[in-house]
Amino acid sequence: MVQVRMEANILGANELLARKNRAVFAGRGMLVVNLMSSPGSGKTTLLEKTIDHLQGQITLGVIEGDLYTDQDARRIEEKGVQVVQINTEGACHLDAGMISKAYENLSDREMDLLFIENVGNLVCPAEFDLGEDFKAVVMSVAEGNDKPLKYPLIFREAKVILLNKMDLLPYTDFSLERFGHDLEQINPTAPVFKVSGRTGEGMAEWIEWLLGEVKGKRAENIKAF
Repeated sequence: MVQVRMEANILGANELLARKNRAVFAGRGMLVVNLMSSPGSGKTTLLEKTIDHLQGQITLGVIEGDLYTDQDARRIEEKGVQVVQINTEGACHLDAGMISKAYENLSDREMDLLFIENVGNLVCPAEFDLGEDFKAVVMSVAEGNDKPLKYPLIFREAKVILLNKMDLLPYTDFSLERFGHDLEQINPTAPVFKVSGRTGEGMAEWIEWLLGEVKGKRAENIKAF
């Protein structure tokens, strides 16, 4: 019973901070995407490719979450995008308080799009609202098609799914049919983009959809004022 109360208190406190974050982000008309995946899904490579496609069209920044290193943040910085590193020092997820502090450390907080690259984990990150507009889940065909059934919460919470490493599909036993069937039971409304961060396959469709979300956020902000 004590553990249940403690968990409720932690999540409740996080929710309050997430609401504050959301209000700040909304006030600036900025789309915020919580990018989640398991380790090794190719999330950072996919983010790099996404940045390549978006540069010159919109302004963006990245908050990079990792357990201990800053390797991924340095990769993003090389793209010429402002980035702030969060090291959780063993914690398996980011929380709203971490995001608030990291956002204040961005050199320019006026942007069209903010990516939050969460810690690689398919369990803990799904439970914590960061104040984002939506969650996006990256998984690779190398992980197996059973992930939606094994980790239903993260797939249920996602607004969009990025099925990565499609270039490796012929070398795996991944069943697109089974994956689609299982995902339909958990989250029938989420679009699935079949992409490859290595070859660029499917990126055009993903970028078009994402830019539509950015434009929609701008329109909401204009209406609010």
